[in-house]
Amino acid sequence: MPQPADSQTSPPDPATSPQVTPEAENADIVVTGFRAALNNALNQKRNETAAIDSIVAEDIGKFPDSNLAESMQRIPGVALSRGDGGEGRNISVRGLGSQFTRVRINGMEGVSQVSGSDIRGGVATGRSFDFVTFPTEIFSALSVRKTLSADVEEGSLGATVDLRAPKPFDQKKDFVLTGTARGIYNDISKKADPRLSALVSKKFGDTFGILGSVAYSKRHIDEYAYSAVDVVPTTVYGQAQPAGTANAGVIFPFCTPVGYTYNGAATNNPVGGYTQPNGTAIGADANNCSTGNPRTGTAAAYDYIMSRTGVNGRPGGGVFLPRLPRPVKSSQDQERLAGTLTLQWKPSANTDISLDGLYSRFKVDRLDTYFDARSFGRAISNNGQPLTSVREIEVDDNGSLVHGLFDGVDLRSEMQQEKFTSTYRQVNLNFDHRFSDTVRVYGLAGINQSRLDVDRLQVAIDSNDTRDFSIDFRDNPDIPKIGYGIDTTNPALFQYGPPLANGDQRGQLSNFIRRNTITSKTFDLNGEWEAAPDFTLQVGGQYRTNKYTARERQLATNTPLDLPAGVTLASLTTVTKGVGSNLDGLLQDFVSIDPEKFRDAVGLDNYVYCSLECAKGTFGGVYEKYGSGYAMVKFNTANSLPFALRGDAGVRYVHTSLDTYGPITSAAPAGSLYPSRFVISEVSRSYDDWLPSANLALDITPDLIARASVARVMSRPAYGQLIPAGSANLVIQTASFSNPFLEPIRANTFDAALEWYFAKGSLISVAYFYKNIESYIQTTSQAVAFQDIGLPLTLLNGTQLRPTDVFTVQRSNNTEGGPLRGFEVNVQLPFTFLPGVLRNFGALGNFTRVRSNINYVISPTLSRTAPLVGLSPETASGTLYYEDDKFSIRSTVNYRSAFLTAVPSGSVDADSTSNASSIFVDASASYNLNEHIKLIAEVSNITNETNRLTVDTTRQDPLYTSYFGRTYALAVNFQF
Repeated sequence: MPQPADSQTSPPDPATSPQVTPEAENADIVVTGFRAALNNALNQKRNETAAIDSIVAEDIGKFPDSNLAESMQRIPGVALSRGDGGEGRNISVRGLGSQFTRVRINGMEGVSQVSGSDIRGGVATGRSFDFVTFPTEIFSALSVRKTLSADVEEGSLGATVDLRAPKPFDQKKDFVLTGTARGIYNDISKKADPRLSALVSKKFGDTFGILGSVAYSKRHIDEYAYSAVDVVPTTVYGQAQPAGTANAGVIFPFCTPVGYTYNGAATNNPVGGYTQPNGTAIGADANNCSTGNPRTGTAAAYDYIMSRTGVNGRPGGGVFLPRLPRPVKSSQDQERLAGTLTLQWKPSANTDISLDGLYSRFKVDRLDTYFDARSFGRAISNNGQPLTSVREIEVDDNGSLVHGLFDGVDLRSEMQQEKFTSTYRQVNLNFDHRFSDTVRVYGLAGINQSRLDVDRLQVAIDSNDTRDFSIDFRDNPDIPKIGYGIDTTNPALFQYGPPLANGDQRGQLSNFIRRNTITSKTFDLNGEWEAAPDFTLQVGGQYRTNKYTARERQLATNTPLDLPAGVTLASLTTVTKGVGSNLDGLLQDFVSIDPEKFRDAVGLDNYVYCSLECAKGTFGGVYEKYGSGYAMVKFNTANSLPFALRGDAGVRYVHTSLDTYGPITSAAPAGSLYPSRFVISEVSRSYDDWLPSANLALDITPDLIARASVARVMSRPAYGQLIPAGSANLVIQTASFSNPFLEPIRANTFDAALEWYFAKGSLISVAYFYKNIESYIQTTSQAVAFQDIGLPLTLLNGTQLRPTDVFTVQRSNNTEGGPLRGFEVNVQLPFTFLPGVLRNFGALGNFTRVRSNINYVISPTLSRTAPLVGLSPETASGTLYYEDDKFSIRSTVNYRSAFLTAVPSGSVDADSTSNASSIFVDASASYNLNEHIKLIAEVSNITNETNRLTVDTTRQDPLYTSYFGRTYALAVNFQF
């Protein structure tokens, strides 16, 4: 019987295996190393009609890399984003970020959530998939689908990634037992950690099999960094001269020197007798910025600042300072446990039924400690920058700080402890039955749940009005040398307690407990009818539901309380060590709160938490229902026409309905315990999409294939963007509002490729892709006085803020999209044409270039055209390997050019934030002692590459620079 044309999206046909080539007979996972894995993936790619790249296990339970996302770097067009500790976290495909990529596990769409440091996105609220939560050992293959067909569910603008766990009948042997034990060492943490995995499979005759796998690992990560948090012009936290003075309305960034004149008039900032909104004087006079804080600045330094106006035209607006310059130490203890269980029943050659279960738990206990120069991020209401004296300062031609010397600087040691657990569960029933030679029905029914539990505690202690604070970028443009003028390890120099009436801060306390849950249910039914030889009609339908809920409780008050009697900071603190030695001696070790000692000493468990009743945290959700159906034809003209044209064409219809609810802050009724509360807002809506697609593959010669694809695609907004909510952060003076009426991002796509399989296991290919992105989602910002935001003024009770204080208000909106175009080149070349031992070498490499233009709305009157956020204009990967019957070694180099991380940046007078370019080099080797035992050695980040973030395209001020070191692994693998 002629085999029908295959769209390569349906599961393997039990009646027509083998499905690839003799080298990949029965799609068997039992391969014999890296070269065989490459050949297997290449054969799969060759037989597809769509643009699909695959990676398969080198051996049972042995993926080519220790991280799924890192494996995909070798696929053309795929770029990796790294998370805490430098481990691969998520991917972008052809310039489109992780939010545009859908991931399916055993055929079901899944979402994996984690929490990260704020610089890396904080708590997940979107649809992105974090690969760090899953070990590679529980999967046998993955594929990246860059072009869609009608039978693939919607939701992806960039790619659909399929992860597949092994099944019993994938194995050649009736019984398989394999395991791997690794020891992992990092040269910064200087600790050895275990990573273990095992797989067992048993077939009972030809009809039933069971397979189980388990993977467990522990890892300790230490990461050191310099962080600016933000870089802002000095005017942001300055103080305007009051009405009736000679320079009324002019913002003076710092405390003016004794006898200072500006525009020919004597000027004091702060003015003598200045009082806080509560009427308390801060002690400012002609000789003092505040009580005990003399005016020590120089007129030369102050004039230098005021002479630089910058783009905003204000004196001092052309000098940019780090808002919270600080060293960072992040320590993590990670524990990852995962497993799969599959029962497979094949009562006949025409029927395949399997029940697949998958579980993963990723636990992290992270402790971040920081040491801030807080004054540069504080207004006068918190006795901040206007009470700081400038003795020396120098900036470059763009206004970026070169070096400075200051007095009256508030220092803060901040501790953030976060414990989170990400749990993923999935069960799905797959069925596939051929009723006759021409009729086949297959589908699945399943449920999965992703749950993220987060407990984050932040405690800070302050040392105010310190002298001789210096910051100097002259030796290193990414990490400054900072001098503090005090012993930063001495807890006696710090305070903790409620703020003083004059505005002096004495620490900070915050704690939230959050749970995000995403529950998905899917029923999918498909049918195929071979209406004529090599011509198949395929129809199907799918019903899915996604339910996202977010619940967060916070401390009822974030005002620190006085420490209990007899408790001192010396008994609650430790010293954060390793900062100086791991950051080139430019930054210093410092005192920091010990979280467990603090919890016990203050009785944190007895503190009051609240949510709805006090307008803190969150209480929201999104319930989406998708009903879809499709019809498509698949064909192959090899047996009917003089040329072999394979392809599919069809259309998918999807109806999306959603019900959302979320918290809006409002004034509480009279007599309530708290001044504000949440009122729940509800929104229901629906929309429809028709998504046509077509994929063609023309076999010009047996070894030369031309491909073309067109499709209409869509990607839905993140869950967090759809929850109707509005809130304000009074500490950093921002407010944010979501938008439940956001439309999906929609695009029309075109792809073309030429692939030359010129020798066994070899490929040279070039592909062109174009996406006309019709719409986009942006978070637009606007400076608004708090009294005009729409939130109750009662939120300001108990603070030093005024209703007229300006907040940065952010909202999510649909905006116009733009074109995206690019090309990719891919080469795979085993050196089998060389003589002797040289024939055991091989190489593979790829290069991708992408260009895009999106019109970003910076403000109501200002826009900017720039590439998509997350898009690297160039990415490349190259691997050189050697492999014989006993020994294998390879090294991979991955390059990713700089890319935007936010437009607008969220910073004042800065157009964007960016991630700098990076080159990561990894290597691995293995040696087969015998047919049952293999020794493995691996090293990651050989060149000790850093992660660097900058702000503003012109200035490129350092925002974050981190070191996470090299990682080494030794392993032994056995199989029977």
